Amino acid sequence: MDSSFLYFEKAKEQFLLAKDDFNAAKCLIHMGVNLYEVGDYFGAQETSLEAAKYLNSRIAEQRALLSHAYNNIANATDDLRNYDHAIPYYLLAIQYSASRENILTYKNNLAVCLRNAKRYPESIKLSEEILSKVPSGTTDYAKFLNNLAKTKWIADNSYNPVPDYHKALTIRTSQKDRWGQNSSYASLAKYYDHRKPDSSIYYLHKQYEIATEINSADDQLNALRGLIQSNSSNSQRYLSNYLALNDSIQQARAAAKNQFALIRYEVEKNKADNLRLEKENAEKQNRLIRQRVITGASIFLLVLVAGGGTLWYKRRKQRLELEAQNRVKETQLHLSKKIHDVVANGIYRVMSEIEHGDEVDRDGVLDKLENMYHQSRDISHDVEQQTITETPYNEQLASLLKSFAADHRRVLIAGNDAEQWDDISKRIKDEVKHVLQELMVNMKKHSQAEQVVVRFEITDRQLNIFYKDNGVGIPEEKSNGKGLANTVSRIESLGGKITFVNEPGKGLNITTVIPL
Repeated sequence: MDSSFLYFEKAKEQFLLAKDDFNAAKCLIHMGVNLYEVGDYFGAQETSLEAAKYLNSRIAEQRALLSHAYNNIANATDDLRNYDHAIPYYLLAIQYSASRENILTYKNNLAVCLRNAKRYPESIKLSEEILSKVPSGTTDYAKFLNNLAKTKWIADNSYNPVPDYHKALTIRTSQKDRWGQNSSYASLAKYYDHRKPDSSIYYLHKQYEIATEINSADDQLNALRGLIQSNSSNSQRYLSNYLALNDSIQQARAAAKNQFALIRYEVEKNKADNLRLEKENAEKQNRLIRQRVITGASIFLLVLVAGGGTLWYKRRKQRLELEAQNRVKETQLHLSKKIHDVVANGIYRVMSEIEHGDEVDRDGVLDKLENMYHQSRDISHDVEQQTITETPYNEQLASLLKSFAADHRRVLIAGNDAEQWDDISKRIKDEVKHVLQELMVNMKKHSQAEQVVVRFEITDRQLNIFYKDNGVGIPEEKSNGKGLANTVSRIESLGGKITFVNEPGKGLNITTVIPL
């Protein structure tokens, strides 16, 4: 799937260069579907909305493509449980589609969304309309019948959906529709959950078996979850299988999301590099022209202003010398304060720990000394910056992270846009910078990584930071070190959470979530 995403991204860029918006939109829709399949629902929404911008609803061929984009947006929004926002997009997908088969599919999706939104009468009416338009005995008929029966039962707990469930299952079995059978077993297991636990366990087993055959990891998890909650004699074995499968899925999806982000970053970087080269070539031509004009004008102006310029220069020199002396004094005062606050206090804290501690943590002391070394090295730079202007926070982060790049190590950054930091408090930004520095120092000292990816994302009023490297992971003896403990403590002090997924010999994934 990552290869598919990569080539659609490259194709999209070529189509845009050729001003072919229609095929660029096609590529974006496929990319949105890929993102949806790996569970990146926000990415699927963003990419599908971008596709819609390139399409004209007044052109028939483009209307059909537009319906696919809106259906994908609606599916992602529905899975994010934002049902009221998903419904208008399903209606747009239905409005722009000219395919009878697609319209029925979109209406069925809308009926399920209405059920999720607890708008049962509307869902039932729409499902009955869909069911009346397909031949009985088909897989579509079985799907729509099963959905209708499920909605009626959820709306009215006294309703018995079992006859319709079995009718749908019989059709799906005869048509060898294994995905449909999986859905039927899940519906039957849910219905019998508190009525006939033995029947519920039976259908959960059936669902788990067929979900394994069709390689549907999410349905396997759902079946295992039901078997665990049934408190059967094999609950412990089911729990072990559930945990192992869930961990595998989460790691695979996290890796896919990071890979997709890296692909987008690389493509955007190459595009920016090409634009920069084109701009540099144009600037070279302009410089040659300007130099010729300036050379002629300079000779004339030099003769004209030689007399008056000499006097002006002397006065200006005196003024600049006085201003420079004042700046030196201000810089010395500021530098003295910074040395006291950063270096002297830091060294005093280390001395106190060595003097009063029962045991000396060499690694911890070295980490703190190295951190003070970096801070003291940057003092003069910080002072100079403060006398002119404050560096934007995203540039500070980029500078910090890129400082750990080397000939044998690439550091990639994604999502570090200036505007997204505007509304974030200074305390959070300060702690984020300390945490990232701690992680990068740890990476440089221990991981042997050749590639590091750091991605920032703000969703639902929370800041998400994703870190990944391909190093050796966290060694066992370092996993409980003070550096990592301080990192966890900083994030928890903000009400956040930091999760380490360590694969010794393969790399390290770190996910940080900070509420805003």
